[in-house]
Amino acid sequence: MKILYAIQGTGNGHVARATDLVPEFKKYGEVDVLLSGKHCELELPFDVKYRVQGLGFFFGKKGGIDLGKTWRRNSVGKFFREVMDLPVHEYDLVVSDFEPVSAWACRLRGKDCFGMSHQSAVVDVEAPRPPVSNWWGKVILKYYAPATQNTGFHFKALNEHITTPVIRKSVRELVPGNQGHYTVYLPAWADIHIISVLSEIRDVKWEVFSKHISVSYSFNNIWVRPVQSEGFIRSLAGSAGVLCNAGFETPSEALFLGKKLCVIPMKHQYEQACNAEMLRSMGIPVLQKMSAASVSLIRQWTREAQVLSVNYPDNVPEVVERVMEMAEAQDFISQRNKIPRLIGA
Repeated sequence: MKILYAIQGTGNGHVARATDLVPEFKKYGEVDVLLSGKHCELELPFDVKYRVQGLGFFFGKKGGIDLGKTWRRNSVGKFFREVMDLPVHEYDLVVSDFEPVSAWACRLRGKDCFGMSHQSAVVDVEAPRPPVSNWWGKVILKYYAPATQNTGFHFKALNEHITTPVIRKSVRELVPGNQGHYTVYLPAWADIHIISVLSEIRDVKWEVFSKHISVSYSFNNIWVRPVQSEGFIRSLAGSAGVLCNAGFETPSEALFLGKKLCVIPMKHQYEQACNAEMLRSMGIPVLQKMSAASVSLIRQWTREAQVLSVNYPDNVPEVVERVMEMAEAQDFISQRNKIPRLIGA
């Protein structure tokens, strides 16, 4: 059996999940990997056959996506060529972790694509939603990487299609402790802005991980470090708590390691607004922005917040087995020789 596993490279969460899922899929057949985007710092421990541009988002420095940079760094024409050139018809099964090139290549050729991502859980009818609707965010989640069938990961198992997070083996093997510092990962904020806020809380040691630097530096009680996998998870494991955006992977790993958690959702990012709503329902503090007005709330969190107890078992074999069973039931893996249909047909 030939399997194509496609990974979205915006952020590190999809790549981190793939480090455990791809080896499990290899137990069922030959696996080729596709990675799109250029915005992750993690290295994959296996070969990548297809390295494509895709349609990625670029973080800004004011708490959200830099739309101008995102527009300049992407090419719709190149994306379309990548979609048309990807030979999805050569594979028995295509699995997409919110990866658009593989998903649209399948859609335009009439081939089934299996969605396996956190985003699949966010759009589930049983997942919490923020009180203010965002039609554009819903459109992106629905059409960015459309799949025929979906299975998803969320902070809680919601139903038979939504399971708990995949916690990568390198994190599961950590022995957590408390060295007194707080780990900070807010990639959509400028370092100087983060420093200006956290320097007001002088009785706390902060370890800030930044996407904007290549060399570490310190300022009073704040140590700023470039994002690097081993350094980050060591800081995470030894932290008293974690302050991060409302993504999925970092909050999940923080909860798994038994850390106090506080999240700040990125501006105008519907997925993170949904994540924040789920975490809020679980008792996790949610801040709306990183500003001088947040200082007292962050200080209170460091002094008073309680650790949330979660149960995130090693679900990789079970999840992959379920995907294969669902694929067989839907006759996905017998479609390799399906005749591609013309666009618009």
